[in-house]
Amino acid sequence: MANLSHDLTQVRHPMCGTRGMVATTEPLATSAGIEILRAGGNAADAAIATTAALAVVEPNNTGLGGDCFALYFDAATKEITALNGSGRSPAALSINRLKEDGLGDGWTSDHAHTVTVPGACAGWFDMRERHGSMEMSALLAPAVRLADEGFPVAPFNSRLWDIGVRGQLGRSRGGKELMIEGRAPRAGERFRNPTMADSLRMIAGGGRDAFYRGAIGEKIVAAVQEHGGALAMDDLASHTSTWDEPISVEYRGLRVWECPPNGQGIASLLALNLLRELDLKGQDPMGPDRFHLMIEAMRLAFADARFHVADPARQRVPIAELLSSSYAATRLRELDPSRASLDIEHGSPLASSDTVYFCCVDAAGNACSFINSNYQAFGTGIVAEGTGFSLQNRGFGFSLDPSHPNALEPGKRPYHTIIPGMLTHDSDGSLWGPFGVMGGYMQPQGHMQVVVALADDGLDPQAALDRARFNIVDGTAGGGVNVEPGVPEATLSALADMGHPISRSAGLAQVLYGRGQVIRREPDGVLWGGTDPRADGCVMTL
Repeated sequence: MANLSHDLTQVRHPMCGTRGMVATTEPLATSAGIEILRAGGNAADAAIATTAALAVVEPNNTGLGGDCFALYFDAATKEITALNGSGRSPAALSINRLKEDGLGDGWTSDHAHTVTVPGACAGWFDMRERHGSMEMSALLAPAVRLADEGFPVAPFNSRLWDIGVRGQLGRSRGGKELMIEGRAPRAGERFRNPTMADSLRMIAGGGRDAFYRGAIGEKIVAAVQEHGGALAMDDLASHTSTWDEPISVEYRGLRVWECPPNGQGIASLLALNLLRELDLKGQDPMGPDRFHLMIEAMRLAFADARFHVADPARQRVPIAELLSSSYAATRLRELDPSRASLDIEHGSPLASSDTVYFCCVDAAGNACSFINSNYQAFGTGIVAEGTGFSLQNRGFGFSLDPSHPNALEPGKRPYHTIIPGMLTHDSDGSLWGPFGVMGGYMQPQGHMQVVVALADDGLDPQAALDRARFNIVDGTAGGGVNVEPGVPEATLSALADMGHPISRSAGLAQVLYGRGQVIRREPDGVLWGGTDPRADGCVMTL
């Protein structure tokens, strides 16, 4: 039995089971994953069904117009594989092209030039081909059914949907496919998306070529170019996912795994590398001393990640050096235990944002940690008519400084915020479980805070997700710190005295703190699942 710190007065309790578990932000998507597990599918199969269902029920956060990343734990081999399903910038797009188009002073996040190749569809197929066991038509069937028959929109998501409709989605001619009579669906109102159902049927029958070389791709390119973008069919046709070596650090007897750059998962590892040298167990989890150390570790991590993370195919990212113990010792000397540092610079280790995260574990102990995103709400808001989904604005993650490692260039992957996580026991490589927290630059901060709650304080998955969080709002080393309700006033006052620019957010603004999922697997096969209280989430087990 797990030795977990579980409080029976918690508002939510962890879910327990043995034959498989799925945790997502949306009960209908959780049900889709469970349906596949019940039909004999494994964790990879369940993940594909779940992400497709989320694309239907949370189109503001995710979809076929976005990207995906995943970590997969194979129970038979204890091997973890990392899928990078992110797309690249158009071949005709460059900083000079922006200047020619009158965007020399910068671009807006909803401009068509921010549309990178949507990598999600290819990522789904790659996951199925390498780790899955069922046909794609069966895996997409629950999502097709939801899109055809309609579904009641969950309360929290309806509010986020409304924000997108009032913003960029309302400015797209095809945006009406994601509205009801020109507005967002209300909480509990049934929403049908027949064009999305058609898109899913097309890729189920025609494979990835239906998306990247066929009618869907042609509609995407036409819509982007109509809005002034540079995306072309050749960009779609040449797209490929990559299988990468995951990166990791040891923390309190656990090994914390992330996907490598161009994702920002390395930021959470950099912070944990610093915190493992400090005694957090002897501190009050809600006290100013621990909060200060965690905030400062994250500031140092962001200073490095925001400079060094880029497309590794174009720029060498010094991963081994950044995650070395010697570099951690060097950076730790810059952490003042009593004072905030708002002017941290990136180090030199070399010698010379809107998203859905979910996780699945099957009865055999295979686990999938999966994240799929449009970036900001509905991405650009551009909807290619007849497709039923919006196109991401992931290109907004590029730097427009030509000397920066993450500078915009043709055919390049941008700095990516979405990151799945995985935990294993460092002693024998066995699975602890998948975990993740979504939400832009909150994600590595959420990973760090959840891991600390699990590893330092022994909390169960639900209690770890329930714990109040902080958010360095803009993901920069000197950014202000937002803190949610639940943190004592004395802690906030002490942090302000240390020099941290503190603000408070509650209500819908708590989306700033991310929405996470955690599943823990015990050696005897018992599963413990938690889902974030900041959304409409649900954990289900067989």
